[in-house]
Amino acid sequence: MTGDTGWASFAGRIATDTVECVDVRAEPERLATGTWFVVADFEGPARAWRFAQVRDADAVPNAGAPADTWHGPARDAWTSSMDQAGYEAAVSRVREHVREGDVYQANICRVLSAPLAAPSGTTPSGKRPSTEPDARALAARLAAGNPAPHAAAVHVPAATGLDPVWVVSASPELYLSVRHEPGTGTVVESGPIKGTARTPDGLTDKDRAENVMITDLVRNDLQTVCRPGTVEVTSLLAVEEHPGLVHLVSRVRGTLSDDVARSGELWRHLLDGTFPPGSVSGAPKSSALRIIGELEPAPRGPYCGAVGWVADGEASLAVGIRTFWWADGVLRFGTGAGITWGSDPTAEWHETELKAERLVALASEHR
Repeated sequence: MTGDTGWASFAGRIATDTVECVDVRAEPERLATGTWFVVADFEGPARAWRFAQVRDADAVPNAGAPADTWHGPARDAWTSSMDQAGYEAAVSRVREHVREGDVYQANICRVLSAPLAAPSGTTPSGKRPSTEPDARALAARLAAGNPAPHAAAVHVPAATGLDPVWVVSASPELYLSVRHEPGTGTVVESGPIKGTARTPDGLTDKDRAENVMITDLVRNDLQTVCRPGTVEVTSLLAVEEHPGLVHLVSRVRGTLSDDVARSGELWRHLLDGTFPPGSVSGAPKSSALRIIGELEPAPRGPYCGAVGWVADGEASLAVGIRTFWWADGVLRFGTGAGITWGSDPTAEWHETELKAERLVALASEHR
């Protein structure tokens, strides 16, 4: 297995040898057959790559690089698109928008970045010098130090001649699953996360109110693509424990309407109806996106977008949180928090630090 021809991993699948790339919005019908790995940027672009080899990870010897082969940036090399004062000012501005009736909640994020040149030496195959960092090695380090239910990695080097991508995610959050259930139809499900603390005792009434608000938004999104009367909240405010923190998670599902499920443009309908994910935008979504555009100085890219696979009419896509991406010699990581009228600016800043500290430490050089 070589790293210079492309590699991807998600939900127990390992893919190698990239064959082609498509624009999902321009050619959604291409995803109807075969296995595709998808990365959608928060700002809208969505691409999918098809690989020559897709196998169960258990059947692939040495499926990933050893975790100790990752060489990340120095711990003190990271900078933030917003410092604490700037972030707290943005939180205060969102609270003003809430008071003015423009929005109920908006997710405000910042992007951490650190220079990271490609390592010297050769690819794992030994065929030619490496030109990009080894995404497999970072994925292995995150899997060992921060296992996540929706962990994913997609790396298509520029050397392939296709659109390049370099994303490694330890996402705990389901954006969309699509599967066929006999006797029911094509079922779509989402698992929005809102509410984060170090321990369950740290979760607040504000966290619970925010989760209910976003769960309702996700329910409304799914109603745009589902049969009337089929959308339901199957779990509300469940506490999930993850390394170093806990989340409040809800579940919403519905049955796709026949005209959406059978359409060659299924993925255009799904993205138009539900993207970007409600948990990382806000409510109402259109107002939240406008406010995010005004307040955030750096684009989110694949962070807060989506990453996952689509295969023969079924799919599993994660929300692109707890996500690293690399381009132009820079490694980036996003972190954010949902802001409501009940938000304390300093507490929200600390929540962004909590979400970032473990993963950024894992991705940094240990010196």
